[in-house]
Amino acid sequence: MVVPQGNRMKPRISVVINTLNEEGNLPYALRSVHTWADEIIVVDMHSEDRTVEIAREYGARVYFHDRIAAFDGARAFAVSQATGEWVFLLDADEMIPQPLSLKLMQIASDDTADVVIVSRLNYLLGGPLGNTGWGPYQDRHPRFFKKDKIDLNPRIHSFIHPALGARVLTLPYQAKMLFHHFNYVDCAQFLEKLNRYTSVEAQQAFERRENVSYAKAIFSTVAEFVTRYFRNRGYRDGWRGLYLSGFMAMYRWATYAKLQELRATGGKNEIIEKYHRAAEELTASYEGEHPHEGG
Repeated sequence: MVVPQGNRMKPRISVVINTLNEEGNLPYALRSVHTWADEIIVVDMHSEDRTVEIAREYGARVYFHDRIAAFDGARAFAVSQATGEWVFLLDADEMIPQPLSLKLMQIASDDTADVVIVSRLNYLLGGPLGNTGWGPYQDRHPRFFKKDKIDLNPRIHSFIHPALGARVLTLPYQAKMLFHHFNYVDCAQFLEKLNRYTSVEAQQAFERRENVSYAKAIFSTVAEFVTRYFRNRGYRDGWRGLYLSGFMAMYRWATYAKLQELRATGGKNEIIEKYHRAAEELTASYEGEHPHEGG
């Protein structure tokens, strides 16, 4: 409910969540926002579990979106459904602690910013990360914003940007002023998403007519590991930091390999067609011949 505060009205806050088969995570995300958000928007990609039912139990307005590999396109649709002046973009496997929610409401009420950049604490394979580029002092996102003060684009990992002239506030890293991300539960999940995301990124790079060279692919892959493990102090995260650094180097390598594949061959369908033509030629060479019968 909108209530007056002096000469100003309390700003309306929408929390927006995209989902796909998130019945295990979604209740925790919703519990962290349903007591203070003026509305909750859930955009679901036709989940096959209880995701939609759970969302409605918490009073969320549910919309549906076709399943797409470039997930950020569905995010843009979700933001467009919000009716609040302010939006917090939350993933189903994320939570907002109470001190952060109070701070965000104060910022919105006092109108001291248009876009707020918040630190994120990532959990990976059962434990929190302090470094490796995913530590809370390294991993910051513009997740709380006025709808008319941001620019959205479908480019993967580069979805939200403050609009020209927007007042941007970066909250200093503090233990209670960050949101929590309960990320990959095992290596198999990481590799599955790595495969999906690198395909999207390579396709987008191909459509932008980006070039790739052997030197660039090698340098970027090695630099990714060195940056994460040494410069971003991944070694302090123990075995998690080591393997995350390796996985992210693999991400670079796979993206360049898929981009090279598209540029050189036209992609999977073109290769399948080429193989079929070769198989047809081989089949034609057998016509008129018969197996040699033993006597």
